[in-house]
Amino acid sequence: MKNYYDYAASTPVSQHVLDAMKPWETENFSNASSAHQAGRASSQAIQRARELIADKIGALPSEIIFTSGASEANNLALKGIAFKHLDGKGHIITSKIEHKCILNTCAFLESIGFDITYLSPEQDGQISPSSLEAAIRNNTILISIHHVNNELGTIQPIQEFGAIAFEHNILFHTDAAQSFCKCDIDVDDMDIDMLSLSGHKIYGPKGIGALYVRDARDSELVPLIHGGGQEAGLRGGTSPTSLIVGLAAAVEFYPTQAYPIEKQFLEVMPQFNFTRNGGNAVVPTTWSVTFHNDEEVKRFTSDCPWLISQGSACNALSNVASHVLLALGMTEEEARRTYRISLPPYRINES
Repeated sequence: MKNYYDYAASTPVSQHVLDAMKPWETENFSNASSAHQAGRASSQAIQRARELIADKIGALPSEIIFTSGASEANNLALKGIAFKHLDGKGHIITSKIEHKCILNTCAFLESIGFDITYLSPEQDGQISPSSLEAAIRNNTILISIHHVNNELGTIQPIQEFGAIAFEHNILFHTDAAQSFCKCDIDVDDMDIDMLSLSGHKIYGPKGIGALYVRDARDSELVPLIHGGGQEAGLRGGTSPTSLIVGLAAAVEFYPTQAYPIEKQFLEVMPQFNFTRNGGNAVVPTTWSVTFHNDEEVKRFTSDCPWLISQGSACNALSNVASHVLLALGMTEEEARRTYRISLPPYRINES
């Protein structure tokens, strides 16, 4: 789409990915759990996908658990740990600017007796390591803080978060849906115990994602979906071979060099009066901009008929101002003058 600048919400499926998926939809369509030759072929394709994804984050293939996307992966990480502690409950630390699937999961866990601390961001959108350390209690069972904010593009200091969690012997989970393939990730160096990722943010298909779980086969995560023992017993259901292959192809063909910011965008934006949110540590392709007045908003939307969002896609159908922007201290009026412009990580016809 010529005027589409909402790539943080979703990307198109690349031709590499479509080509990789097609045989597993029409020819090699067997169930990967079947014992016959065709089933083994599907199983081998899934194993290769695990290897590609694991290598991208410095994990083991056995630690990659396929899900329907990052939302399910986030639910599995938080509820899977919480359900292990149902008797004694416990304390979980997250932030006020997480994706809605994290916040709504935490709200559910609060409703059944868990204590949740929601850390406030600094004005630049970063969560400070000192605020995290100060929030830790004797009964803290999990820390979950995202890697890159989906509205601001702010990169969080997750290596410092991981070190704090490791020092206190607390599990650390990060939602990496907006950073996977775009930022360097090493789960050992960053002391990450669980990490969520999604296919449709990196030119892969919708409906597929994964949860990295350290030592998954020995994990005490409680499954949300019980089935026939798939995914190390942590996520039941017939493996969607074509989607898994598609996710792996998106990873395999993701460029290793940064794509330059769109020239048209850089030429147009200086014509408007706005403030860019998110501080200095941001991914270059996500711009959260607050226009200085309503006239600038009207001029921008008239001159630039781009397909963009106010806040994130999960907030787009609501009349409520973005929870992320309000957490930064913006007024509702300022939040309503704020737009997220998310540029392509790379152009698929140039890769």
